[in-house]
Amino acid sequence: MFEVRDKPEMVERALLIRIYSDKREEEEAISLLEELGELVKTLGIGVIESCLVHTRSLHKKFLCGTGKAQEMVDLAKAHECDCIVFDNMFLPSQQRNWEELADTCVIDREEVILDIFSQRAQTREARLQVDLAKMQYSLPRLTRMWGHLDREGGGGGDGGGGKGGGGASRGMGEQQVEVDRRLARTRIDQCKRELAEVRKQRGTRRKEREKQGVPCAAIAGYTNAGKSTLLNCLSGSDIMAKDMLFATLDTTTRAIELPDGQPLLLTDTVGFVRNLPHRLVEAFKATLEESVLADFIIHVLDASSPEIEKYYETTMEVLEELGAGDKPVITVLNKIDVLNDPVKLAGLEVTFPNTISVSAITGKGCDELLVRCSEMLADRVSTQTYRIPQSRGDLSGLLHRDAKVLETEYDGNDVIVKAVVPARISGKLLKYKEL
Repeated sequence: MFEVRDKPEMVERALLIRIYSDKREEEEAISLLEELGELVKTLGIGVIESCLVHTRSLHKKFLCGTGKAQEMVDLAKAHECDCIVFDNMFLPSQQRNWEELADTCVIDREEVILDIFSQRAQTREARLQVDLAKMQYSLPRLTRMWGHLDREGGGGGDGGGGKGGGGASRGMGEQQVEVDRRLARTRIDQCKRELAEVRKQRGTRRKEREKQGVPCAAIAGYTNAGKSTLLNCLSGSDIMAKDMLFATLDTTTRAIELPDGQPLLLTDTVGFVRNLPHRLVEAFKATLEESVLADFIIHVLDASSPEIEKYYETTMEVLEELGAGDKPVITVLNKIDVLNDPVKLAGLEVTFPNTISVSAITGKGCDELLVRCSEMLADRVSTQTYRIPQSRGDLSGLLHRDAKVLETEYDGNDVIVKAVVPARISGKLLKYKEL
């Protein structure tokens, strides 16, 4: 596949810039620029300097005035930066304007996130989602990127000169940029078809789960809030959980048993981030729809973060956009072992009422979280005792297969069974229930 962005293979020194016009947004702009620094470092790129640029109004060409833009370019050259990274999201024309002025690689926040996703994608589904988002991002940016090849082609093949369409022959009168647009659109269509097939397969698996009647909870939250670590703690699994942004891109589901004996499927989801590009939300819907289809959501917050309220708002906004805004939610304050400040924790518990404070590392508070999960599903199950004739082995088998048997005793020709019974089978056993 052709490369649509002419970025150096080894980018080592980056200048970070955020341009803003409203003085009331200065504090948030500083926070977003700091977050961009973490995102860039996740790519293994060194941050040389971060600049917050205020302009009275956003300009069409560079977002800021020409003089300020030249000043930023001069600063990048003085630091010998090989990349300028903007926290703003650019129009394709604005990105080209900056690259022409700076004569170096210029990328925006969306491309940084796309590059991280591209590095982290493991499964076929995640790779398809990333590929789709990258091609949709790059398609409008193909213009003028092949200016040296914009002469019309004289026919099929490479014309004998070895400088043809880079994987696709140019037709009569077709320019190189048109070839690449065609290739990009073809790849986008292919990704969409393959993703549709993946979603169909996921839907089949989900229907099988629904037949079994096992409830599901989605673990959602801001990136690096500790979702994967919490899943490991609750399930005893060992999925990858690192202190980095977007450590998890692929959904992972684990089965656990709640204190009342009821089974529960826990699904880890990709983390959210402020200003998450809409094309990424759209591309990852096959993954994020686990949040929409879950019985309830476990919303994990990093209690040690000074931006916790912003992170809460971001996650709730994305869940709303996905159509999961009306789902029951258990809010979890994670990383209380890092916070280590009882006064601040008490304040957070007032800000976010009915939360559960946990440490996914030490396990503190996780038992309470499991009890809350049981309460969420209380209407789905009940603990009952039945007296079943031994001749009705079919009913005993039903309990052992679809319920959680707690105790079994024998009394003459009867079997006395105490079990946690889902509502969907309780009607079949009603006449044998002990009063």
